[in-house]
Amino acid sequence: MTNIKILGSGCANCQTTFKLIEAVLAEHNHRASLEKVEDFKDIMRYGVMSTPAVVIDEVVVHSGSVPRREAISAWLVASSPGPCCTPGDSVSSSGCCRDGNTSCG
Repeated sequence: MTNIKILGSGCANCQTTFKLIEAVLAEHNHRASLEKVEDFKDIMRYGVMSTPAVVIDEVVVHSGSVPRREAISAWLVASSPGPCCTPGDSVSSSGCCRDGNTSCG
C-alpha cells in the first residue's frame, strides 16, 4: 500500500493539498495511507524548506505549492505495482516487476 504524507503547518494550502490528494485517490480507487505531518521537527527530517510538501513512500515528490491534479495522478501511477506483478513480487520505483516480467501472461 502506498504511504502518502502531507507536510505542513496546517495552513490553507496544506489543507487544500490534503483534500485534493484525498479526492484523486478516490477517483483512481487507489488504496493508500494518507497522513498529515505538522510537527516542524518531523518536517525538517525530510529536508523540506517550503510547504506544503508531499512525500510518497518516504520520497519527497513536491514542495512549496498545491500540486496539480495531473501531477498527483502521475505520482499514484508511478507508486502502483504494474499489471505484470502478482502479490509478493518485488516492484521497482517505475512500477515494473524487478524480475523483468513485463506482461500479464
